[in-house]
Amino acid sequence: MLAIIDYQAGNQTSVKRALDHLGIPSQITSDPKVLMKALGLIFPGVGAAGQAMKVLSKSGLDRVMIELTSQGRPMLGICLGCQIMLEYSQENDTQTLGLFPGQTVMFPDNLLDFDQRPIRVPHMGWNTVAFKKRSPLWENLEPTDQFYFVHSYYPNPAKELILGVTWHGQDFCSVYGREGLWALQFHPEKSGRPGLTILKNFFRHCLEGEKNLAK
Repeated sequence: MLAIIDYQAGNQTSVKRALDHLGIPSQITSDPKVLMKALGLIFPGVGAAGQAMKVLSKSGLDRVMIELTSQGRPMLGICLGCQIMLEYSQENDTQTLGLFPGQTVMFPDNLLDFDQRPIRVPHMGWNTVAFKKRSPLWENLEPTDQFYFVHSYYPNPAKELILGVTWHGQDFCSVYGREGLWALQFHPEKSGRPGLTILKNFFRHCLEGEKNLAK
């Protein structure tokens, strides 16, 4: 079972529907006991970094996630979840979880497209991801696959953590992490077949990890 972390940041239901469609067992929860028993964690969210961190801190979920991921529990961060896995967010001037070195920063307001026309922020709609390193998440994906984005801020992790890059007036990191602990700026649950493929690949990784532990 995958646990979808409930920290009042929205979007959990959309993730649950996507997993249900794939036949992947999951539960939306803020219960540490349930999180500890899950094969893997999904850390979604839409909203503001400051409010999200207040809820995580007050509930103790921040400490639970830090402990579980330090023990090797797989986790997939999505959108706001992706951003606050870093150390700091410019949004609300917020100290965040610190699972990875780096900051979340705002798009500049002078971005231009290839024809030198102003580009809108937030970055909203479909876009591709140039995958920079191999990952089990990319299995059965094509370079032309597109994913759904809605954000004004983007992750800026340590360079060695960057797994994928997207262009919106500039190149920005849209996927980062390491084996078993990944962060996606886009919404896989809203990205059709390519997004569902990533969720399926994440669950497969969780199952394989459980089998290895059982040996």
